[in-house]
Amino acid sequence: MAGYQQIFNPVGGSLGWSALCAALPLVTLFVLLGGLRWKAWKASLVSLGAALAVAVLAYSMPVGQAALAASEGAVFGLFPIVFIVLNALWIYKMTEITGWDAVLRRAFGSLSGDQRVQAVIIAFCFGALLEALAGFGTPVAVSSVMLMAVGLRPIKAAAVSLVANTAPVAFGAIAIPITTLGKITGLDAADLGAMVGRQTPLLALFVPLILVFMVDGRRGVRQTWPVALAGGFAFAGAQFVTANYLSYEIADIVAAFAGALAVVATLSVWQPSQVLAAERTTPVIAGGSIATDASDAVLRRRQTGEGSALKAFAPYLIVVALFALATSGPVKTWLEAHSGWKFAWPGLDVVNAKGEPLSALTFNFNIFNAGGTILLVAGLLTAVLYGIGLRRAARSYADTVRQFRWTIVTVMAVLALAYVMNLSGQTVTLGLFLAQAGGVFALLSPIAGWLGVAVTGSDTSSNSLFGMLQVTAAQQTGISPYLLGAANTTGGVLGKMISPQNLAIAAAVVGLEGREGELFRKVVGWGLGLLVAVCALVYLQSTSVLGWMVVG
Repeated sequence: MAGYQQIFNPVGGSLGWSALCAALPLVTLFVLLGGLRWKAWKASLVSLGAALAVAVLAYSMPVGQAALAASEGAVFGLFPIVFIVLNALWIYKMTEITGWDAVLRRAFGSLSGDQRVQAVIIAFCFGALLEALAGFGTPVAVSSVMLMAVGLRPIKAAAVSLVANTAPVAFGAIAIPITTLGKITGLDAADLGAMVGRQTPLLALFVPLILVFMVDGRRGVRQTWPVALAGGFAFAGAQFVTANYLSYEIADIVAAFAGALAVVATLSVWQPSQVLAAERTTPVIAGGSIATDASDAVLRRRQTGEGSALKAFAPYLIVVALFALATSGPVKTWLEAHSGWKFAWPGLDVVNAKGEPLSALTFNFNIFNAGGTILLVAGLLTAVLYGIGLRRAARSYADTVRQFRWTIVTVMAVLALAYVMNLSGQTVTLGLFLAQAGGVFALLSPIAGWLGVAVTGSDTSSNSLFGMLQVTAAQQTGISPYLLGAANTTGGVLGKMISPQNLAIAAAVVGLEGREGELFRKVVGWGLGLLVAVCALVYLQSTSVLGWMVVG
């Protein structure tokens, strides 16, 4: 099969016209998703077709090479990304079918009767843990119904959950957005994680204060600022330290526990002067899926929340313990030595403009130390802990796959799209064109990530689409590629709250289908305000003012 050498100005030798063609797949995706409101999987597949057409017709990439590029991207979407998400969601589904999720909600409610404090504990701290393990909308869905269960009105519960799902997104699903960015760009993922860990913690400092303001206005901030600051500072500090000095993959896990412990410790010595108690309690079951063959014990747990809080939280403790074991000491060394296989993608032969092979052509099937494998083991241990038989556990896994089948298609299609654009040279063309903005591009860099997540609903997808664009622009402007790569990731987290997918998830789980526009109006101001702050931060990090914060 004929190979392919990248060219970045194939249309009449003009970078401008080439960039216009290269933008067609992204414009198609944005228009279909944001304008025509197509379902994400349909829009992604059509956009993939557009990327293939541009690669073959405008960039003269052989059809076989374009198809192989798409196949590698699709398989990378399946492993490790989908593999992580499915196993994490499976763990939560097993807590749901056994009723232990209701016990967990009751335990959270018992920590404080104040709705403002509960918003910090549930939406910010526990939501961050869910983001760390699963991501892809799970924290918004679960946090929303938990907040309803402790008495928040549906619209407020959904809005609070959406805004809370910001600071942890960059390290979500065992930091898959950063791992993917490293794979796409060839940059060191650990250094990218460290750089992101010098940006997102600054968001975490303020998010809890925003949440208590959303619940109870200025009075809420005035009466609960100590607990909000304690949670924010502890989360931010732990996220920074873990991302920079331990393992970026577990940054959110450590931060979520640190934030929760700080809140609990603060409540042990201080209480709000007034308690904002629930006006009512909404009896809800997260996800709305109730097994018909539930035992009396399961029904009792669902109705009363009766049971051991430690056992309800045990699956997440198991996950933390397994990741701690797998990412340190001799176990980490052994797993890295026996992690699986690295191999060149069969038949794919692409070189850059200098004739050098691309790192993206090598596929790493690191099955033994993959985050998804660790979550799979945790799921099996959870099944044993809760007395779920093999057949029922397998049926639960199949239900999870069936429930998220279109999400799986979307992830695979978006990664295939990204690989086609990256390997054909379309993304580099866009980067070269935008780099003409010079040093000012650092100010605009987070907006690309924000736009990508706002449209696709995923920081992973945004990094797949725009990662190479950021790196190319960095190389042309002399700005650190780690800074702009991280900026794409950090800016992206703020697009999560307004993405159509997340708005739809939040509205659906609280029974407000069709009122996504109302939710959008409640959260968009917070997202844009924080985005301006991130743009200013990244710009200052690109100058001598805050340049000392940049990795390397």
